Amino acid sequence: MSSKEFSIANMAGSMKIILGSQSEGRKQIMEEMGYIFEVMPADIDEKAIRHTNSRELVLALANAKADALLPRIKESVLLITADQVVAWKDEIREKPLSEAQAKEYLRTYHEAPAECVNGIAVTNTTTGKRVTATDISKVYFRQIPEEVVEQFAKKEYIYRRAGGFAIQDSLLEPYIEKIEGPIDSVIGLPKELTKQMIKEAQE
Repeated sequence: MSSKEFSIANMAGSMKIILGSQSEGRKQIMEEMGYIFEVMPADIDEKAIRHTNSRELVLALANAKADALLPRIKESVLLITADQVVAWKDEIREKPLSEAQAKEYLRTYHEAPAECVNGIAVTNTTTGKRVTATDISKVYFRQIPEEVVEQFAKKEYIYRRAGGFAIQDSLLEPYIEKIEGPIDSVIGLPKELTKQMIKEAQE
């Protein structure tokens, strides 16, 4: 697609957009917002970046992804990178590393809300301007029956999801009591905030 076509499709100035993420949820949200974009995963070692504060961690990861991708980009673009963790009580929950960990997450979510913490960075490669922000939505769960925990932990895709759950899954939906904040934020990219950041990065 030409730069002109990107401009018309995006209605985001004259700049092409690159999504620095392989998340299916983020790609879906960007498409729902009407953007045309390329996907360029950063493939960084996320475990090498640690922080005890969930907001600081996701921002550090979003920035690290942008920094890793910039040397590969030789044109004028808006680069969007993001990361998400789930904060539960005093614990930071990332993607489950094992079936046992996934089950432990699911068994305990009814005890406290799962806070979906997002860090987003939008970088303008022409000016070098980078806009960053964090966003949180909370998911409140009812107690999940053990048979559902066992079934859900067998699903391969949850091991690619922060906190090991997906609110859109029909198996889990009956046990979601309420959500505070935008659903797209739970999925991994808050729409309104991202739109504002895209605009600000071009100013």
